[in-house]
Amino acid sequence: MKQKYVIALYIRLSVEDFKTESLSIPNQKLLLREKAMSLQEWDNSEVLEFVDNGHTGTNFERPAVQELLAMVQAGKIDCIIVKDLSRFGRNSIETGYFIERVFPLYHTRFISVSDDFDTANFKGDTGGIDIAFKYLISECYSRDMSMKTKSAKYAKMRRGEYQSVICPYGYRKSTDGRMEPDEDVEGIVRQIFEWAADGNTAAEITRKLYALNIPTPGEYRRDKGKDHYNVSRTHGVWNSSTVLRMLEDQRYIGTYVIGKRKVQEIGSRRMKLKDESEWFKIPDHHPAIVSKELFEKANASIRRFSLPNKKRRDYLLRGKVFCGYCDHAMSLRNDAWFYCRHSEVAENLPCHGVRVKMADLEQAVLETIRAQMCPALGIDSSKDKLDLQTVQQAEHEDKLRSIQDSKRQLYEQYALGEIDLETYRERKAEYDAELVQAKNVHASITAQTKQIQSDYEARLKQREIVQEVGSADTLTQALIDRLINKVYIFPGDRIEIEYVTQDFLEIEKPEKEA
Repeated sequence: MKQKYVIALYIRLSVEDFKTESLSIPNQKLLLREKAMSLQEWDNSEVLEFVDNGHTGTNFERPAVQELLAMVQAGKIDCIIVKDLSRFGRNSIETGYFIERVFPLYHTRFISVSDDFDTANFKGDTGGIDIAFKYLISECYSRDMSMKTKSAKYAKMRRGEYQSVICPYGYRKSTDGRMEPDEDVEGIVRQIFEWAADGNTAAEITRKLYALNIPTPGEYRRDKGKDHYNVSRTHGVWNSSTVLRMLEDQRYIGTYVIGKRKVQEIGSRRMKLKDESEWFKIPDHHPAIVSKELFEKANASIRRFSLPNKKRRDYLLRGKVFCGYCDHAMSLRNDAWFYCRHSEVAENLPCHGVRVKMADLEQAVLETIRAQMCPALGIDSSKDKLDLQTVQQAEHEDKLRSIQDSKRQLYEQYALGEIDLETYRERKAEYDAELVQAKNVHASITAQTKQIQSDYEARLKQREIVQEVGSADTLTQALIDRLINKVYIFPGDRIEIEYVTQDFLEIEKPEKEA
């Protein structure tokens, strides 16, 4: 059976590209599909799309390009088409390595539409000096823009001009764009520092704030029409970490601190904390809300627990157990009980006091999975259906080849003078009509075969899960990682499981007899 010619359309859109309409994802798709349709292999091709939306081209740490390269290494890609070389990558060394070394090794053709570059025309190199210069210019442009942006930003920092868009809780932007105290909440900030200076812990401060019905910073911004954060889970409860961050924030004494983090590499979004000596600190940058004396007293009094050598506690449902009411991760106490720490601040919350034994929860989860999984999956019938469909596909491919052979023989007859031009045209038109119809039928059968193949493989995986659950005496880490996304705990000892996939729960409906 002749294999399909697989064409991969790779599309990348970085954050900066959103301003350029020609680089939009729909426009790139349109351009690449037009190029794919012009290839000789188009009639027997399968087209796959790989899209990296919002990713830099300075490195290859992109999900779609990693998936594409994995398929290339598996020998599943015959041709890759991109809009231009920078869409695939701005790093000349890495990009050149893939085009010159990797793709030829796996017999993968590479086409860059805008650069008029096709490896089919450049055997053994990457297109000569013109292409090399395009690589270099693209890479240098990316680095130069990053450095210029950073230099301008740092210059503003040194002058005290650069400020983040969002002010810390207790401040707002004045008419000239600088920070000024927000009279609606500056008293609350001052009160938090006074409570800390009096010896209250962060947890005790959160209880006082809840008792006074003071909205959290996120809720306050939402009420002011600045809905920057999802506050659906807060329910008016402050977080201890929020209080601790406020107490150590020097902006409340009028000192502006900026430049605390930097990207790990040019073009990357990953940040790392810089040494404090590299921070930009600007004293008396804006009006203070608390005095330096109160700031220092509060930070000297507040208790912060830091265990540098703390060992990570590993247990089966780590990171999987959530409160069904407030959707916060439940904490483990004494390695025995899961409880909702978020609701401890208030007795009137529905999830206050909700807790469950770890051992009881693990057993309940296993029993729930057993009760919900499908007892019969019809693997044998799916295999028979796949075998029949594969035979039908092969028969139609033979028919296609037969019609194409007939067309070639017809042309040979005409070229040898065995038939006249009118006869040739009439019979060719008949073959063309047959070929169109046969291609349509073949395309339909191929799509059906792929779906049946996919269903069959899914049911094989389902059968494995069923057998694994059926043979398990206790819940295992492998089973949890494979099946469970979250476990929700509700008042009244009720649990709900959010599965990684619902496929294995779908009971196959028997087909009706004709």
